[in-house]
Amino acid sequence: MQQYAEVILPLPLYGTFTYHIPEDMMGLINVGYRVIVPFGNKKFYTGIVAALTPIAPTGYEVKDIAKTLDNHPIIRHPQLKLWEWAAEYYLCTMGDVFKAALPAGLKVESETFLELNRDFEEDPENRLSEREIIVCQLLDHSGRMTPTEIEKKTGFKNIVALANRLLEKEAIIISEKLVERYTSRKETYVKILADRNNSLEIEKLFAAVKGAKKQETALLALIELSSFARPTESIKEVLRDDLTQRSGVTNAIVKAMADKGIVEIYRKEINRFKYSGAVAGNVPTLSPAQTVALNQIHDCFNDKSVTLLHGVTSSGKTEIYIHLIDFVMRGKGQALYLVPEIALTTQLTRRLQRVFGDKVIIYHSKFSDNERVDIWKKLLESNEPCVVIGARSSLFLPFSNLSLVIVDEEHESSYKQQDPAPRYNGRDLAIVLASMHGAKTLLGSATPSIETYYKATSGKYGLVTLSERYEGVQLPEIKVIDMALSRRKKTAIGTFDSTTTTLAHDALNRGEQVIFFLNRRGYAPMARCKQCGWVPKCEHCDVSLTYHRRWNQLVCHYCGSTYPQPTICPACKEPGVDTLGYGTERVEDEVEAMFPDYKIERMDLDTTRNKDGYANIIDDFSKRKSQILVGTQMVTKGLDFDGVSLVGIVNADSIINFPDFRATERAFNMLEQVAGRAGRRNTQGTVAVQTTQPQHPVITHLVNHDYMGHYNMEIQERQQFHYPPFTRIIDIYLKHRDSAILSEISVIYSNRLRELFGNRVFGPEEPYISRIQSLFIRKIMLKVETNASMKKVKEILRATYEQMHQDPRMKGMMIYYDVDPM
Repeated sequence: MQQYAEVILPLPLYGTFTYHIPEDMMGLINVGYRVIVPFGNKKFYTGIVAALTPIAPTGYEVKDIAKTLDNHPIIRHPQLKLWEWAAEYYLCTMGDVFKAALPAGLKVESETFLELNRDFEEDPENRLSEREIIVCQLLDHSGRMTPTEIEKKTGFKNIVALANRLLEKEAIIISEKLVERYTSRKETYVKILADRNNSLEIEKLFAAVKGAKKQETALLALIELSSFARPTESIKEVLRDDLTQRSGVTNAIVKAMADKGIVEIYRKEINRFKYSGAVAGNVPTLSPAQTVALNQIHDCFNDKSVTLLHGVTSSGKTEIYIHLIDFVMRGKGQALYLVPEIALTTQLTRRLQRVFGDKVIIYHSKFSDNERVDIWKKLLESNEPCVVIGARSSLFLPFSNLSLVIVDEEHESSYKQQDPAPRYNGRDLAIVLASMHGAKTLLGSATPSIETYYKATSGKYGLVTLSERYEGVQLPEIKVIDMALSRRKKTAIGTFDSTTTTLAHDALNRGEQVIFFLNRRGYAPMARCKQCGWVPKCEHCDVSLTYHRRWNQLVCHYCGSTYPQPTICPACKEPGVDTLGYGTERVEDEVEAMFPDYKIERMDLDTTRNKDGYANIIDDFSKRKSQILVGTQMVTKGLDFDGVSLVGIVNADSIINFPDFRATERAFNMLEQVAGRAGRRNTQGTVAVQTTQPQHPVITHLVNHDYMGHYNMEIQERQQFHYPPFTRIIDIYLKHRDSAILSEISVIYSNRLRELFGNRVFGPEEPYISRIQSLFIRKIMLKVETNASMKKVKEILRATYEQMHQDPRMKGMMIYYDVDPM
């Protein structure tokens, strides 16, 4: 009987693909297994088996599965269900979710290689260009290379087109090869080849080493290290390196013992992660207010699957989380602790490890492919209690007994994946993941999102409030500094008003620390000619360029393109190009000039690109090796620094003034969160807010730490203008290289949608940034009822997409959806 497999491929294509299971693989393949399958003319991909069926497809020739990679499922059933839900709700394909969910190290894919054709003879009438000659010389020297490797070596762009020209001239040969990225880590172990309960076998061991002093020393050391002579203890595995270090013998001596049959030397695959620090094992003592909150959470979990913990900054939410994790792990369950930024894992991991030791697992995108696969395999092969701490990508791990999901700082927009698909919200997906495992979800925040607080107050979620700071510490005092007035009075020098600098001097003189927050990286947001007003813009995006003094370059923060800083204006030919505005680099320079005796750290995307970037900066500041921290929104998210007494918000206006219905919410959350970094232990902190809009509602609510005032104002506006949580928004993006074609098609597309959805359709409109990476952009907004079926909406949008593709102008058009945009 023939059998077929429905396979998910890591491609943005709808549905699964049917492959025939060859006779020699029958019974060796099941749901959740990885398989290598051919796709297209030459490509091979790693696919995941979603289902088995005896029914042969009709209408096309079915290809065979090329290879199976596993003898057990690599993903669990709840993961497949989560993939299906994410693809349906976020209007993308299962392939999109697969590509995001599975570590690259578990995907074996065919890769293109270029090599020099040794029989090539140059045609005098079709000579090689200078670039083509350089590539051929590189291939002659290095052998076979991928296009990416060539691009890195030469710096040439569009290597694929160049390779195609070389192929036409028969100068190179192109081949495909299956490449596996994961390499396991193995260690060498030694064990005694005798039964510990058999005295005759033990006598033979010592007889075999008699007269060989070093072997006898090694044997005694191995007996001690392995607990071989302690019958009440289980025998431990011993690393060969540990044995040679303890006994002082060489590997050759151990090899000689193995040749005599005294010991066995064997290699074993191990996990890369091992915690060797101290473990206190005790959960932190809670204050009376924390204890009440913890008990209320347990009560809420009796009736609700999801509970919101609304606790002010520095109220001790983390201690409550630890108690809940301990409760779950004592019941043999697993917990997932989600944080919005990788930076947060550094501090939190240490706090958790002091209680739970090696039961703490860290997972995020800064880890290498090998490290991520090791964590995946550890969870796949073990049902032991543990707590995983990580960013949103950890939602896709293969949990076996998930009992609790904690989403810390649940309001954070960082939980939302922007590009590429799936454009999911980690908070919302966490709730779905927990429900599929029968687990509970705790959402925590000092400034809950409007949608979450609405669900909590309307009874959908449980609600627990923690309104006092730990140990009675007061909320920080907010000092609002009117920068328009400061400029008129000339009390502002550069970025800072004199009030801010005086407060910073006072804090530093007391031995305290200071944070300066500005949500803009780089040295200056733009450059401009002082003579004619010319502003350099990105060639590929509709944005001005940001000057980065560190590299002395202009950088596009949307596509990453870099340009030299011009000394002569290309428009008026005068030497008057200057930089305008402030980024974190420039603020860092000003702070260094004002406070030359103090060490300053900067935390933004540019200083934290490598895996240890976050940890080094946070460590130095936590240990007070640095006294001033300048940073972007990374410094706002739950970091706990004992010594900070002042937070300076350099330019609050840049956060408030943004054309988006969430702008006010985002601004209040960010400012209140960064304010919460001040006065975290025994003293009241101070926050200096520099703004030209001191009467703005965001500022007045911030001064009073008035979350409820902020919430009530926002919820009324949302209800009045039909925004979430009263509707669900889907943004439909259309992109094309031709602006005229895009304009025409976007109007036709929106009119077609209006015929189906009526007045729920808005646009098309040009977004704030209307061209990125040489693609012009239009946005259509669709507002649908919260109880509308996303499956039905997806079917309508898919049918409209297919109808529109009958128009030849759709060639080259890119269309995608952003559900619940942030």
